[in-house]
Amino acid sequence: MKKILSVLSLVALLGMTATPLVFAEETVTETVTVETVTTDAAPAVAPEAAPVAAEAAAPAAATPVPNKGDTSFMLVATALVTLMTIPGLALFYGGLVRQKNMLSVLMQTFVIFSLMAVLWTVYGYSVAFTGGSPFFGGLSKAFLAGITPDSLGATFSKGVYIPEYVFVGFQLTFAAITPALIIGAFAERMKFSAVLAFVVLWFTFAYLPMAHMVWYWDGPDAITDAASLETVVANAGWLWAKGALDFAGGTVVHINAGVAGLVAAIVLGKRIGYGKESMAPHSLTLTMVGAALLWVGWYGFNAGSNLEANGYAALAFLNTTIATGAATISWMFVEWFGKSKPSMLGAASGAVAGLVAITPACGFVGPVGAIIIGLLVSPICYVFVTKIKYIFGYDDALDVFGVHAMGGVFGALATGVFVNPALGGAGVVDYVANGVAAYDFGAQMTAQIYAVVTAIVVSTVVAFIALKIVDAVIGLRVSEESEREGLDTTEHGERAYTL
Repeated sequence: MKKILSVLSLVALLGMTATPLVFAEETVTETVTVETVTTDAAPAVAPEAAPVAAEAAAPAAATPVPNKGDTSFMLVATALVTLMTIPGLALFYGGLVRQKNMLSVLMQTFVIFSLMAVLWTVYGYSVAFTGGSPFFGGLSKAFLAGITPDSLGATFSKGVYIPEYVFVGFQLTFAAITPALIIGAFAERMKFSAVLAFVVLWFTFAYLPMAHMVWYWDGPDAITDAASLETVVANAGWLWAKGALDFAGGTVVHINAGVAGLVAAIVLGKRIGYGKESMAPHSLTLTMVGAALLWVGWYGFNAGSNLEANGYAALAFLNTTIATGAATISWMFVEWFGKSKPSMLGAASGAVAGLVAITPACGFVGPVGAIIIGLLVSPICYVFVTKIKYIFGYDDALDVFGVHAMGGVFGALATGVFVNPALGGAGVVDYVANGVAAYDFGAQMTAQIYAVVTAIVVSTVVAFIALKIVDAVIGLRVSEESEREGLDTTEHGERAYTL
C-alpha cells in the first residue's frame, strides 16, 4: 500500500482547490421518456373568437420523434466501440504478452465484455443513469424495466432525442471496455476466476459511481431558466454539478482503469523473472493490428459521445485523428532521440496515448488544441513507461497506468484549458441563455481537478479492497509452476498456437 501511495502522490499533487463552477455544463446525457399530455378542458372564449382560438389550439404538443440519422449514427458508433474491445484491445494486449499467455488475454477480454453486457442490463444502467444521490443512482430501471422501443433518451440539444435503447447499448460498450483495460496491468499472473470476481466488484463500486457522478443529468429540456438549472444541478451527478468536463471518458474510463491497474500490479507483485528474463512481446504484428482497430473504433467512442450526427460529432471525429497522429509522431521522435531507433511498439503506444488524452477533450477543443494535446501527452506517458515504473519497481505489464491513467490525467486537465473559446475551443454551453457561457479558467480547472482526484481516490480504494476480498476468498495469483508453464494451458487447457 505504501508503494501505491508513493506513486499516486505524483498525481495527487494536482489536487489544488479553487472556486467550483457555478454553472454546470453538458457532458453526457440522462435518458428520459417523453409522453404526450392531453386534456379535455378548453378555455372560455367569445363566439366570434372561437374559430381563431380553436385553430390556435388545434396543434397539440406532439411527442418528439427520434431522428433516423442520429439513430443510425449512434448504432454505428456502438458497433465501433465494440470493435475497440473485441478484437481491438484483445489483439493489442495479446501481441504484447509472451506466446504462452496469448490465449489467456484473449479469453479475459472476450469474457469480460460478455459479462459486463449482462451486468449492465441487470443493474449497471440503472445505477449509472437514474436519480438517487449525487454519487450513484437507484434500481428503478434494473433489468431495463420500463424501457420500450418508444422510450426516448435526451441528447445535448433541446428537443432532440434518440431511442433510449440506443443510449443503453452505447453506454454498455463503455462499461465493457473499461474493466477490460485493467487486465493489461496484471497480465500473465492472475487466476481467471479471480479476474472475473475482481472486475465484477470494481465495475459495481468504482465504474458505476464514476459514470453517475460525471455523466448523469436530467437533459437540456429540463433547463428553461435559472431556477430550473438549479434543480437540474441539484439532481445531477456530483462532478457534473461541479462543472467537470469529460466528453467521452477521460476520468470515467481511463484514469479509473489505469489507477486500478496500478493497484492490481502492486498487490499481485512482479511476474516471476521480471527484470531477469526476457518478457518481450511475442507478436508486434498483432499489436499493430490491435492498435489500428482501436484507432478506428475510437471514432465511435469519441464522436458517438456527442449522441447526435452534427458539427460537434464532426469536431470530435477530426480531433481524434489529429491528436492521435500528433501523439504518434511525438512518441516516435522522443524514442528516436532517447534510444537511437524509432520502434513500432513506440508508435503504437503513442497512438494509444493520443487517443486517451483527446477522449475527454474531443468535443470541447479546437483542432489546434488537439494537436497540442497530442504532442504533449506522449513525452509524459513515455517518462512514466520507461522511467517512473522502474524507479518505483512495480510490474505494470502492459503499461496501463503509464498510458491510460497518466494520459487521462493530462487530457482531463488540458480539456479545462483548451475549451476556452479564445484558444479555439467550443466553450461551455449555457442552456439558460442558449449560448456559450463566459469562460472562467480558475473555476473550470478546479472542476477538472476535482474530477481527476475523485477518480484516483475512488479507483484506488475500490480496487485495493476488491483485490483483498478476492484474494481471501479464492486467491489472486496462479502457482509458480502454472505461471512458468503459461496461463494458456494451465488456466484454459488450450494453446494460442500449435507447432
